[in-house]
Amino acid sequence: MPKKLILIVIDGLTPDVFEAAAESRSAPALAMLAEAGTYARATSSFPSLTPVCLASLATGGGPDVHHIPHLVWYHRGERRVVEYGSSFGAMRAVGTRRAIKDAIVQMNAEHLAREAVTVYEALEDDGLTTAAVNVPCYRGRTRHVATVPGVARPVYGPRRFFYYSLFESDVTGAPLAVRGRAIGSIDAYAAAVGRWLVTRDGFDFLFYYLPDYDFASHVLGPSGAHEALARSDRAVAALVEAAGGLEAFLERYDVVLCSDHGQTPIERPFRLESALSDFRLSRPNGRRDDSELAVTASNRAGMVYLLPAAQVEPRAIAELLSNEDDLDVVIFREGEHAIALRDGEELGLSPDGGSWHGRAWQALANPNAGDVLVSAARGVELTDLGGRHHVGGGSHGSLLDGDSLVPMLVVGAAEPPASITGVAPLVLKHFGVKAPSYARAA
Repeated sequence: MPKKLILIVIDGLTPDVFEAAAESRSAPALAMLAEAGTYARATSSFPSLTPVCLASLATGGGPDVHHIPHLVWYHRGERRVVEYGSSFGAMRAVGTRRAIKDAIVQMNAEHLAREAVTVYEALEDDGLTTAAVNVPCYRGRTRHVATVPGVARPVYGPRRFFYYSLFESDVTGAPLAVRGRAIGSIDAYAAAVGRWLVTRDGFDFLFYYLPDYDFASHVLGPSGAHEALARSDRAVAALVEAAGGLEAFLERYDVVLCSDHGQTPIERPFRLESALSDFRLSRPNGRRDDSELAVTASNRAGMVYLLPAAQVEPRAIAELLSNEDDLDVVIFREGEHAIALRDGEELGLSPDGGSWHGRAWQALANPNAGDVLVSAARGVELTDLGGRHHVGGGSHGSLLDGDSLVPMLVVGAAEPPASITGVAPLVLKHFGVKAPSYARAA
């Protein structure tokens, strides 16, 4: 029998920060794992935003497979904006209750493609026990009821399922997850649950997600969130200590440790809607039958949807946006072709394209994506529906390396995959479970 496996994801952790922390041992638990494993830099998905990236990690597919397009997107079938939580202001703009329902329930129940198979579904169909702590992409086979009746409808997740104190498959004694986000309460909650799980050896596969570093990096920038990384490191150390130390821990578990995306410093905001002011734009919380475009933007990526009233082709919108200095790449579909405009050049994209080409193609091939997609220039963040931005801090979402490269450490299981889409196939292969045909074992 193979060892049990833990996937640790520290949200927003850049390769530079991970490598410096491991070398200096300022993050002791990460340093110990780095010494025991094989390390490489890997590539994220595009847009390099948490819901997209975590869906790629959980399913082994890009956005063309799992159909999660962004933090905020326009639902063509329901003629409304879906907002997973770009900011509280953005959630208010679309309706807070609606946004909470979309982020907690609908993303997994309706928006995540049925053809995409999560690691929890594949492993539990093979008789294994899976667990997830705080992972937003959680779809599994076991029905779970909210800890507070009436707050959310029942959901289906892995057998051992812990989601920000709202869903808890077992009583662990963990503190309330959201009582102090700025001081690391969510990672502290994860640490308590992780300690409980390891003490009981309560899983074959654990997806252990630590989001507080990303929260701090948005405020302080990727080079200023050292205290948050120290808290994340303590959450990793909690697993090791619960097993009785590093040697005992690695005798029992193999480990994959990575982030979902990077982050880069933000110097100025850009409102994507301002470049399209000559068109009738839809409102985020209402319908206008004469609206021509729906614009959804957040962090460092945005999308433009052509609505039925539009009398314009995607190329015209793309060419207009390509004149904006605050945008680095504009991509659009023209017939059967996917095209990128960058630095005055027009480039054809393909799913097998190298560098950023393939990731851009996958994003555009998502049926929930806009007709035109944009990637922000260095130092620029696109304001969200609430007008919020992270100027002075950090952000992510673009095709640039700073947003798109992640640390990838594997201890015992295999060689590090070249992309986050290679993590799920690695996990399934580790347990002798066949990966879905779409999975890119990169």
